[in-house]
Formats: sequence, structure tokens, C-alpha cells
Amino acid sequence: MTSLEDSQHRPDPPEGVLVREEEYGDRLAAVEPGGAEFIPYDQRHGTPLKLLWTWTSPNLEFATVFLGVLAVAAFGLNFWQAVAAAALGSGLGAITHGILSARGPEHGVAQMVLSRVPFGFRGNVLPAGLNTVAGGVGWFAVNSVSATFALSTLTDLPKPLCLVAVVITQVAIAYLGHNLVHTVERYAFPVLAVVFAIGGIIILGKAHFGSAGGPGGGLGAFIIATAAAFGYAAGWNPYAADYTRYLPPDTDKRATGLYAGLGVFLGCTLLQIVGSASATIGGDALGDPTGAFTGHMPTVVAKLTLLAITLGAICANAINIYSGAMSFVTLGIRLPVHLQRAVAALAFGIIGLVVAYFGLDDAGHSYESFLLVIAYWIGPWLGVVLTDQWLRRGTPPSEAMLFDKRHRDWAGPIAMAAGVVISVWLFSNQQKYVGPVPDHWPSFGDITFAVGFVIAAVLYAVLRRVRSLSDDVGP
Repeated sequence: MTSLEDSQHRPDPPEGVLVREEEYGDRLAAVEPGGAEFIPYDQRHGTPLKLLWTWTSPNLEFATVFLGVLAVAAFGLNFWQAVAAAALGSGLGAITHGILSARGPEHGVAQMVLSRVPFGFRGNVLPAGLNTVAGGVGWFAVNSVSATFALSTLTDLPKPLCLVAVVITQVAIAYLGHNLVHTVERYAFPVLAVVFAIGGIIILGKAHFGSAGGPGGGLGAFIIATAAAFGYAAGWNPYAADYTRYLPPDTDKRATGLYAGLGVFLGCTLLQIVGSASATIGGDALGDPTGAFTGHMPTVVAKLTLLAITLGAICANAINIYSGAMSFVTLGIRLPVHLQRAVAALAFGIIGLVVAYFGLDDAGHSYESFLLVIAYWIGPWLGVVLTDQWLRRGTPPSEAMLFDKRHRDWAGPIAMAAGVVISVWLFSNQQKYVGPVPDHWPSFGDITFAVGFVIAAVLYAVLRRVRSLSDDVGP
């Protein structure tokens, strides 16, 4: 393990960057200071291996299980089709997560700070603002609801009381910050892995692998299930470098990307498979998802699983609210305190509590829609970010660019906005809006995320090329 002492002799931070000045190190019982500043070299510590449990633990929760349930019970796939959709969608999201995570040690800043390169300082408000709402409020509320249902079922306590208890725990972890988040994920990992492994074996032993699935099915349903799986896995992508920026700058990039991506893939895929299997057994999988899932287990295992569901949701939301707060401070809104990120985490915890409370009813359908819509903006954002990274290969951006308020690059916001608007208009396949393509050809399913990615990537590359030619012929 690389210690803080090993990083003491690093060169000075790059010129032009905003460096966090307060001491933090590897302490656990301390509030992480500052906001989205560059992490100085003498504060770097850790190894890539910790990313395996940091990204596996938050996916060992019921939200992941329910995604597998939806593939069979709502989209109409049979078990093996659901497994393929889970593996494909989660795999794509895990690959992009690994690519983005590998940049953290080199640049020492959060993911949404890195996003300023292709979007510009002001233009980055578009993805950072969306991620603030999606992570700090949306995902936080969704996972808080699943934890509340599990805890209420386990203890027979009122749901509002369980919700408050869950939210307080999550916010406390995120408020203290980076080191505690990693530690909680580490120690939760073996507990979650063992409990879900036992429950999963029981579910798989009772599953009807040859069942035909629910009403619907077909290629369109497979695409929708794949899109939902991708949206879930890629939902972590805007957080990627947040959890690798403390690693020493000479940390192996391949190991960093591998462990981060593998954590996302394993956690997402395995529990979705278990969820799909549970939907083949029977029960009210959509109306009472938690009860139907644990109802297939012996009493002791069911109670342990409910406890694991609660713990898994807390692990997920510690990350959601931490990175939601990081995205908020990346917007450039400076709070009048040196604990900007911590204060933002507390504020979003309160907002998330209110949203989760009103989402306790009809949680299943709300989650289904949220999973599909979340990929609508992440796809175009990824198209811009990955294309920019490819275009700059061999010539990485200077760290000073990340904090320069004069840095402008409207190619990113334009390409992303176009990708979102055009793809949603033509290809969205939701209850409240169906685009002309799936309306006329239902077999297309919902390929909004893929179309948005391609449109944004191509348009960004073209705009960058046009600007380059303009600079060549300019005065």
C-alpha cells in the first residue's frame, strides 16, 4: 500500500490549479475539507485494489435486484434473455467506468472537474447540474426508498421513521467524506457478498429457467432491458474519478480502470441475474417487490437479506450524496465556508429525504422510469467526454485548464444538448412519451442512450475540427 510518507517527495502541484490547503490525509474521524480542489501530492494514498469493493458494495442492493425483476416481469423477457441483457448493458457501463476512473490519479480532481475540459468552465454547468440532481437527489431518493421498505419489513416500524434513520446514516457517512466512504464500502463488502450469495443460491434453486417470461418480450424488450442495465451501471460514470483522485499520480492506470470497472460489472450483473430468477418463481414482483423477493427464502435468510438490502442501499447512497455534493461545488458556486462539500452533502441529504418520502408510494413504476431516463443524458455526456479524450490522446490537457474560468469550449455543451434533444425526440419509448421511431417500429425498443452517444460524439468531433480549421486560417 502506498503511504502518505511515500508521496511526500512529489513535485509541487501544477501551476494554475486550485489546491486544497487543509490537512486531511487518511484520517477517518475527520470531515474532508474543501470542495473540488486539486488533491496535493502529500495527501495521496491507497491502491487500486480498494476500488473493487468500493464499486461492488454499492451495487449489492435491492435496486440492482429489482432491475433484473423488471427485465422479466415488466419487459417480458425469459430468464436467459434477461441474463444477456444484464451482462451486455452492465458490461458497457463498466467499461466506460473503468476508462474514466483511470484518469483520477493523474489529474487529482473529481470527475466533473475533468468534464470542464470538453465543456468549458461555464458550459460544464450542463452536465454537472444534471449530475447534481440525478445523484444528490434522484438516486439518493430511489435507494432510500428501497432501504426504507426493507427496514420497515424487518422491524415492523413505520416507513417514515425508517426513512429518517436510513437518511441520517447515509448523510453522516457522506458528510465526513472520502476516506470514510471507502472504509464503509470495504467492511460492508464481505457481509453483503455472503448474504446475497446465500439468498441468490436459494432463489436460483427455485427458479424456472425455461419459463417464457411475462407479456411482451421480443427484440424491443431486450433493447429496453439492456438500456436499463446500461443506465444503472453508467449512472456511476459521472462519479468515477471522485474515488481515484486520492491515489498517487504514478498509480497504474490499467489496474485502476480494471478494478473500478470490475466492481461495477460484478455487482450489477450478478444481482440482476438473481432478480431475474426470482421473477420466474412468482409473486407480486412489481406491486410488492421486496416482499416477493424475500418471500421465496427461509425466515432467517429472508431477515438477513432485508438487513443486507438496507446496508447495500446505505452503501450506494453514501456515494450518491458524496458525489452529488462534489458535482454541486464543481458548478463554481462557492459557499462561504471551507467545508463546501460537506455542507452541500448535508443540504442534499435533507432534499433527498423529502423527495424519498413522497416516493414511498408506487415505488416500482417510479424506479422503472428513472432507470430508463437516467441514461438519456449520460449517453451524450459520455459521447463528448470519451471523444475529447480520444482526440487529445498523447497530449493530455493541462491541469490549469480545469480551474481557468476563461476556458471556453462550447462544442461540448452544443453536442451534448443536441444528442439529448434529438435522441429523446426520435427514440424515447416511455409511458409519457413515445418517439416516432418506436411508435412506428416497436422492435426498436428504446435505443435513446446509444443514439444520443453517437450524435454527441460525432457532432463534438466535427465542431472541434471546424474550430481547428478556423484557428489555422485565422489572423
